[in-house]
Amino acid sequence: MSAATTTSEETGQYARTPRTTPTRYKDRASWERAEIHAILDTAWVCHLGFVVAGAPVVLPTIFARVDDRLYVHGSTGSRPLRGAGTDQGLPVCLTVTQVDGLVLTKSAFNHSVNFRSVVAHGIAHQVTDPDELTLALNALVDHAVPGRSADCRPANPKELAKTAVIRLVLDEVSAKTRADGADDDPEDADLPHWSGVVPSATVYGAPVPHPGSTAPLPGYLTDFQPGGAPC
Repeated sequence: MSAATTTSEETGQYARTPRTTPTRYKDRASWERAEIHAILDTAWVCHLGFVVAGAPVVLPTIFARVDDRLYVHGSTGSRPLRGAGTDQGLPVCLTVTQVDGLVLTKSAFNHSVNFRSVVAHGIAHQVTDPDELTLALNALVDHAVPGRSADCRPANPKELAKTAVIRLVLDEVSAKTRADGADDDPEDADLPHWSGVVPSATVYGAPVPHPGSTAPLPGYLTDFQPGGAPC
């Protein structure tokens, strides 16, 4: 097999492109499939960027990963869903960011953030195959709360008519992370200011039942923690 036809699954890495190669802090970038998938699998909110009438638009929405495909949920009347429904699809840039800590240094200039992020470029297409749509919708529910799709009523035809999903194949994608401590300048070492890292994490509280709910708390919500189940 030639290098031109080698897949990311076989090499363990996505191909580097000018759009996925940072110009600053290149040592923080990664094209490793496993690392990129791990970041995507512990987040379920993304920002979807596209262009409408020559102007950039960025929308926060939910997503899920299934193998090398990202599925993004939306209304059939939304602009990105309408654009992705055309034959040529919709050029998009999708980003995901997880904040792991606030980095405080003795100088204001050197403050930073520990983070894990993914940026994916590509052409999004609307999902029209019924079987794939069912898979995508279940993945979107289970990515936020693993096990939930099997424990709720599926969408009926009327609801499905109002719901659309777009697919973005992971091809042009990279991760960037920072997981370091405070980087104080040597000349600031004796300044009387605290420096260090304040860890940051998403924490869920105890589930609060609806007044009309008589079902016992399901097992998948016991000790529920952030992060969707890998698909």
